[in-house]
Amino acid sequence: MPLITFHELIPHRYPPIRAEKAGFGQLPARVHKCEPARSASGFGWYVHLPLDFQVVFDGVDCIISFDEGENYLPLTELWYPNFADRFNALVPENCRGYPPPYVAMTEDHSIMQIWTGYIVRTQPDYSVWVRSPVNYLAQTAGYYHLEGIIETDRWTGHLFSNIKLLRTDAPIHFHIRRPFLQLVPIRRDQYADRLLNDFEVKTGDAAFEGVDWEAYNRIVVHPNAYPKERRMAAYAAEARKRRAQEENQ
Repeated sequence: MPLITFHELIPHRYPPIRAEKAGFGQLPARVHKCEPARSASGFGWYVHLPLDFQVVFDGVDCIISFDEGENYLPLTELWYPNFADRFNALVPENCRGYPPPYVAMTEDHSIMQIWTGYIVRTQPDYSVWVRSPVNYLAQTAGYYHLEGIIETDRWTGHLFSNIKLLRTDAPIHFHIRRPFLQLVPIRRDQYADRLLNDFEVKTGDAAFEGVDWEAYNRIVVHPNAYPKERRMAAYAAEARKRRAQEENQ
């Protein structure tokens, strides 16, 4: 079984892909060489929307257009065009009549729910962190994602995202060509309270020990004191070498 499986119920022009270490081409050249930024950007998969649309939000009510603003509809719940009939023909009889809406305004103020058109399953013990694309600098200022971690090895519902609408002075656009979400795999034991509650804060003279200062000297002091000996992208080279060795074990 793959780590993650995307079950497509609505056709997409842009299927899910591995997240790009260049932040979908958004990282500046200098930052693109930063291994921590590259690792974070490439952690997971991009998910695109199946259909372009735009909304106008006045702070209370919302209207939506699927034809670049020529016509608007009040937004409560709306389904992908012709999807309900196809859904009922596809699913078992006991699931008919319950197609998920494509977009909907929730009961919470300014919160919209958008379905990606997928149902996602992961290997046992793996969840997905549903979030905005990492280091994607072209994200709109019109909304932000409410992030969440879903136990997709157990929960077989439609993959959606809740967003908070922010802009009230202009339409908010949603484009299929831009990644809408980044899904990050995470083992369930890695975000368990028993693990995350296990931490300490050291202060004063005990904050750093001898071995820590030796590492600080090697990583920070020596390269700045002897710049001619500094190796470009040393961290990146060491990190990639270490990952390659671990993956080959």
